[in-house]
Amino acid sequence: MTSWHGKPYYSLDSYLKNTYGRKMYKVSLDAGMTCPNRDGTLDHRGCIFCSTGGSGDFAGDRAAGIHTQIDDQIRMIQKKSSAQDFIAYFQAYTNTYAPLSYLKDVYMEALEHPSVAILDIATRPDCLPDEVLDLLEKLNRKKPVWVELGLQTIHPSTAAYIRRGYDLSCFEDAVRKLHTRNIPVIVHTILGLPGENVSDALATIQYLNQLPIFGIKLQLLHVLKNTDLAADYEKGMFRTLEQEEYLDLVITCLQQLSPDIVVHRVTGDGPKKLLISPLWSGNKRAVLNRLHRKMALGNFRQGQNFVVY
Repeated sequence: MTSWHGKPYYSLDSYLKNTYGRKMYKVSLDAGMTCPNRDGTLDHRGCIFCSTGGSGDFAGDRAAGIHTQIDDQIRMIQKKSSAQDFIAYFQAYTNTYAPLSYLKDVYMEALEHPSVAILDIATRPDCLPDEVLDLLEKLNRKKPVWVELGLQTIHPSTAAYIRRGYDLSCFEDAVRKLHTRNIPVIVHTILGLPGENVSDALATIQYLNQLPIFGIKLQLLHVLKNTDLAADYEKGMFRTLEQEEYLDLVITCLQQLSPDIVVHRVTGDGPKKLLISPLWSGNKRAVLNRLHRKMALGNFRQGQNFVVY
């Protein structure tokens, strides 16, 4: 039986302790890549919510090598923790969107670092050609490789609004190909997207329950400076969720989420220098504490009302 180590949902921390017997920390990397939504292949503006950092605002310095970025972040983490094993997280922009030779070089630089136990690659489902999938499959035999895909929502109208740039069949095809190669898939979703209600969010969760995915990130919608989303927010075109609204929505989503799916995130904290709204999200620890208290009071457990539709 899976142990959840005191949390009422199957967290990433629980998975790592169950699988490897120890806690690990992520080191977030910037490998100097771009995105088809930014280089003109699909668009020049990026997704509507994405900062100029390409969702990698907490990643390392792209001017430094991968090995140096890893070392720098390990030193910072080890000031507060005795952790010895780390997850190398290629976070900024689209991390399979480069020539194959370059991808091989940066991935190997991370994998060969003695403190890296897992390689975690964030990308788009439309940026996984067969030769890249073959490379990932090969690397996965050396050390575990995970792939994170930014779905955000299953609803076409919302996907068009946020300028996602691919349809649901593309996402499904990428999940299938990765699963066939035994590469775990982590899916990014955003809660509180403009025009979406609780039913819309639950439809995305129920859809994902039917796919062979390993993990999920439930991300709060952030409005960041210098994004097109910020311009719409300032025009009053939508509002962001209040803290209690968001926590209730997260709990409802987790109730519907299959208990086999590992929860990698239940909130998020945008960079304080860029965050416009919601400002309450800036204190991530307080948000998580409040969430766990609400769950305890409600005798919550992930998947307790899990239904296959």
